[in-house]
Amino acid sequence: MIKKKSFTVDELKRKLENYCVYQDRCHKEVEQKMHEYNLIPEAREMILLSLMKDNFLNEERFAKSFARGKFRIKSWGKQRIVRELKFRNISAYNIKTALKEIDEKEYLTTIYTITENRNEVISEPDIYKRKQKLIGFLMRKGFENELIFKVVTEVVS
Repeated sequence: MIKKKSFTVDELKRKLENYCVYQDRCHKEVEQKMHEYNLIPEAREMILLSLMKDNFLNEERFAKSFARGKFRIKSWGKQRIVRELKFRNISAYNIKTALKEIDEKEYLTTIYTITENRNEVISEPDIYKRKQKLIGFLMRKGFENELIFKVVTEVVS
């Protein structure tokens, strides 16, 4: 049996502060991290409050940076971002705020760009099958249906 090293509450608080400083975290991630240390509920509560008070843990900031990052780096659509934020128990208000971080012009440019790039690599001669493949790809990326159909129709013609 592996014995886990035990930490004082202050040591754990510092560890979790560093964990939050490295990258914005949501409450769920921090709670999972705390769970690894088998803390009593009172200590858990105390550390969480301290992290929020000292602004190490900020759900709104997390949601905004998450939305910006996933859109810019992975080219995710709004639906996928919303789904992932909900999975992390982010409030509806913070999700709405996070989506405002995505510029509409940039959003449209992105969906056109990835559709055109994907269209070039699909080696399907049948136009209907090609469209289906593009639509499936864009749906997995999390773009809105109306937007997908509009863009695919324009790109594949």
